[in-house]
Amino acid sequence: MKGVYFLLMRLERARVIRVGTREALFPAGYYVYTGSAQRNLEQRVARHARRRKPKRWHIDYLTAHARVIAVGIIPGAPREDEAAFADEWGALADFVPMRKFGASDSPSASHLAGFRRRAKIERSPLWRKAFVLAAA
Repeated sequence: MKGVYFLLMRLERARVIRVGTREALFPAGYYVYTGSAQRNLEQRVARHARRRKPKRWHIDYLTAHARVIAVGIIPGAPREDEAAFADEWGALADFVPMRKFGASDSPSASHLAGFRRRAKIERSPLWRKAFVLAAA
């Protein structure tokens, strides 16, 4: 299956996280990461939810510290929608800890949006549009 997905994560305490060659302060709070998969959507999301894994993508550096608490998926959404969805989350965000996070091949400022409260995420039309799965 292909589609776009949103990872909802919780970072319990602020910490400086190295992402490749860059590092930034990630405040405590909730984060939404927007990604896409052209095939094997389920496997991609399951991989991201694991804490221990080789660091291949920007998100792998954050999930080593933050816990994935829910996943929203929009099955069948084309890859082209990924940037638009990331921009929507960015417009709602309380903060964006690192520019171009997960967006090196995207026109978006970042595919990671930070929030102080989970309720703001769950009230958003974009979250309600997705098929939401609770993480284990």
